[in-house]
Amino acid sequence: MSDLLTYAYAVVRNAEGLRETTAPLRGVADSPVSLVTDTGDDQLGLVVSHVPGQDFQEDALKQHLEDLEWLEAVARAHHGVIEALAERTTVLPLRLATVYLDDNRAREVLEAGRTMFAERVARLSEHVEWGVKIYVEPSAAPAGPAVPAADLTPGRAYLRSRRQQQSVRDTVYQAAQKAAERVEAAGRKHASDRVRHRVQQGLLADAAGAGGENVVNDAYLVPLKRCDDFLADVTHAADGLAGVRVEATGPWAPYSFAMPLDESGGAAAAEGAPP
Repeated sequence: MSDLLTYAYAVVRNAEGLRETTAPLRGVADSPVSLVTDTGDDQLGLVVSHVPGQDFQEDALKQHLEDLEWLEAVARAHHGVIEALAERTTVLPLRLATVYLDDNRAREVLEAGRTMFAERVARLSEHVEWGVKIYVEPSAAPAGPAVPAADLTPGRAYLRSRRQQQSVRDTVYQAAQKAAERVEAAGRKHASDRVRHRVQQGLLADAAGAGGENVVNDAYLVPLKRCDDFLADVTHAADGLAGVRVEATGPWAPYSFAMPLDESGGAAAAEGAPP
């Protein structure tokens, strides 16, 4: 068995000059990137590089996925290749750490899924992905008018304060629902598809550090010609809604609207979407 495995980044439309685009790219493990094509139809290609088996065989990979520094380096290299490809052609991104025994096995999977991949690539053509997150921050919303509490016992004053805080929270979450409805309306008007992701928590919840609780984390597949209109509507989705913030990120290659290769052919170890 070879000491090297074939690491797959994406299925692509084999556009003119694509081989020249991939030639200077360096991927995971700083390995040169190349293009594997379907022997029966060279309209599609699988972008690959070769990685050490000692790091990407099943048992070793499970251990590496718990090493955040290693995982970050692989993810950056993976996404770097995909973003470079997306500037040149339509890209169907694959999941992080999709590996095969060799190029021949990768080619077999590409050939077996020829029809499905062609349909998927055609659907994603001239589209990009935009992420839309909605955050709530009750502390940023104005509180109701203060009520004199001079005649209240400490216990009653505390309960009144708690009720006021809860009232503010309820108002802010209702406002967030209204913002979400506005974003969804923009999606129906301008986007081709939407995927709902799990809301983020902890350090991932607010990478920009602006504060707030993430309550919506959606991805939209938007035609290139509709991006400006989509962003204009999304940008104004929180207008007049205190304590609510809407954040749009992108454009990305359509990670959320791709699918992994046949699991019988390769190992898909982790999601390949950008944070």
